[in-house]
Amino acid sequence: MLKIGSIQLDVPFIQAALSGYSDLPMRRIARRYGAPFAFNEVMLDKLVNQKGRKRREILDVADDDHPLGGQLMGANPDDFAEAAGAMAQAGYDSIDINFGCPVKKVLGRCRGGYMLSQPSVALDIIRRVYDAVGATHPVMVKMRRGTDDTAESERNFFTILDGAFEIGVTAVTVHGRTVRQRYVGPSDWSFLRKVKRHVADRIIIGSGDLFSAQACMRMISETGVDGVTVARGGIGNPWIFRDCRALWSGNELPLPPSIEQQGQAITEHFRIAVEYYGDGLAAKIMRKFGIKYSEHHPCARQVRDAFIAVKRAGDFKAVLDKWYDPTADWPPVVRRKGHGDLIAAGAAG
Repeated sequence: MLKIGSIQLDVPFIQAALSGYSDLPMRRIARRYGAPFAFNEVMLDKLVNQKGRKRREILDVADDDHPLGGQLMGANPDDFAEAAGAMAQAGYDSIDINFGCPVKKVLGRCRGGYMLSQPSVALDIIRRVYDAVGATHPVMVKMRRGTDDTAESERNFFTILDGAFEIGVTAVTVHGRTVRQRYVGPSDWSFLRKVKRHVADRIIIGSGDLFSAQACMRMISETGVDGVTVARGGIGNPWIFRDCRALWSGNELPLPPSIEQQGQAITEHFRIAVEYYGDGLAAKIMRKFGIKYSEHHPCARQVRDAFIAVKRAGDFKAVLDKWYDPTADWPPVVRRKGHGDLIAAGAAG
């Protein structure tokens, strides 16, 4: 089991915070297929602190959405502390500080991965958040392995890492790419191994190139990290948590989801989205999920194009009726080859 402060998980596989994706419907589906812990989308601290509809949405925590992590991003230590306090009071079970986002406009506003170049500011933020909520909620930090591949960048990384644990942070998630890499090139799993050896028994969560249960298991075994967060590999693929649970228990990898099982998952995801957003908005939001779900279908290209063309709820239902009819004569479903498996195998070796 993985224990993160007061949060006890029966398996060490976590649904990561994903901007634009890990909303309540996605989290509910991930949990139903085995995710024991899920994060909301990364939230800008100022949005949490600013009165209005967005704040109310962020602070509306559903009874069945636990344990729930709230990830914050920003630039001002005071704003971080205020937002962390509001989220903790609203019912989030842990607070995560994002020092990893590599998006250009985020970096330009001195947020996310930019903080890895500013150790003193980063540690001030961590200290303020910990002082605000650390007595009652586990505080976590998300980092990349540095801004770039320079020695100075690595020194800054370890300064923040060591300082975070000294302040009282419960766990640190480390992504094996630099900020400059963004999402290009392999995630350096050897760096995760180095970090875990450095911190000994403190909790390190690994991230990067986890597109299958096999990759998740291999990251844990080859780097020694205490758990993993599944990010892009979980979009349109809640079965990754089912598969992780099977392998973790010593069982064989389950068969890839059948057309009927795919249709059931997507239908349920869409139903929850409609309940949460309403018909019109749900159809627009679910289109991007449908595109990712289509990768499991034996007619992936045609199904992807069908989801792209969705404009309203009726269109989405029509795609499900046509392409996920369990009585139709479909080609066999073959497990999709996650490019992360190939990248990770090379990186970890």
